[in-house]
Amino acid sequence: MGVRAITTEDMERMQAADLRTADPGALKDIRDINVDTALPKKERMQDFISQIGNPYCYRHGAYVVKISFADTDTTLEERMLSYMRAKNGCV
Repeated sequence: MGVRAITTEDMERMQAADLRTADPGALKDIRDINVDTALPKKERMQDFISQIGNPYCYRHGAYVVKISFADTDTTLEERMLSYMRAKNGCV
């Protein structure tokens, strides 16, 4: 049983989810997601999305979380490394 490919329209619909009208009971709790880290990167991403449903709007316990990204060429990985360097006093 294969995983259906996510289309651009699917991603746009997920990004457009409104935090104020989201039904917390219908959202997946990110704490329940377990991704097999042995999978290749593309398959890990597909596994994560298939489990979470909407990676832009989900629950963390009682809290509804909505994420978005600024229009930039900087990747999330680069931002996280920058953050960790700043927190650890490394440059």
